[in-house]
Amino acid sequence: MLLAAAAIVLGLFILVWGADRFVLGAAALARSLGLPPLLIGLTVVGFGTSAPEILVSTVAALEDSPGIAIGNALGSNIANIGLIVGTTALVAPLTVQSGILRREYPLLLGVSASACVLLVDGHLGRVDGVVLLAGLVLCMYLLVRIGRYRLDHDPLAEQMEAEIPSGLSALAAAGWFLLGLATLIVSSRMLVWGAIEVAGYLGISDLLIGLTIVAVGTSLPELAAAIVSALKNEHDLAIGNVVGSNIWNLLAVLAVPGLLSPVTVPAGVLDRDILVMLALTLALFVMGYSAHRHGTINRLEGGLLLSCFVAYQGWIIWQAHLVA
Repeated sequence: MLLAAAAIVLGLFILVWGADRFVLGAAALARSLGLPPLLIGLTVVGFGTSAPEILVSTVAALEDSPGIAIGNALGSNIANIGLIVGTTALVAPLTVQSGILRREYPLLLGVSASACVLLVDGHLGRVDGVVLLAGLVLCMYLLVRIGRYRLDHDPLAEQMEAEIPSGLSALAAAGWFLLGLATLIVSSRMLVWGAIEVAGYLGISDLLIGLTIVAVGTSLPELAAAIVSALKNEHDLAIGNVVGSNIWNLLAVLAVPGLLSPVTVPAGVLDRDILVMLALTLALFVMGYSAHRHGTINRLEGGLLLSCFVAYQGWIIWQAHLVA
């Protein structure tokens, strides 16, 4: 038990470090190859920030623990909105002014609803996985079009371009990319092994571990990044990273167990977890899309989002205690 717990803690720590190096290397390599900074921010960085979830879900599916994979995808989206946006808005009210981001809100809402439709039959199979990946390709195409036809001086575009690393040679960027990827693979295996062992020892489902420890742990780097962005007055970037990450989580991370280990959707997902995710996504859309106040998510709304996240975590832990 102690060894498994240590594997989770150490795995999360290494996962966070590896994800940062992976994003740094991927973004710098893309820039050295001449890709436009906005395109890098919308696609390469979006993939990089979801790389921990993708690797964890891949390992979990291969280890025949699809509950961790599904819980990681849905739980990360819930944590991104409830924990990250909620906490960040408490630190500094978030005002969205980006035209690009305002077009991404409906896209995220549509993706969330589509994922719900695919899961409603209680089975996540290879056809579902292919559909999700096809949706990812379509979303990337739409994001590129949105970026190409943006208005001049869009805040999100300017903030993304400022965050893309420069000054690294292609060789150094490739080195960081490969090191980050190797670190992600090793740490994800540690994390999944520890999570499976702890779930077995405590007699709880791997879905619960995915929704709590794994999902929150893989979201912690984005929480720190969002708070830093808010304090630097880069509100659009703070929200944009969450929206982009949630799209990747549903279309890439959720596709992994379907493609590698088709499974019956665990009990609780359809009547609890996916409904909470949809409710929080709709709340983010309503709060951030308002045309009358530039989509400001104030401290009261941030507190409500965070309270919903805390209540949800308490709810699923309490249910697990009753079952045990």
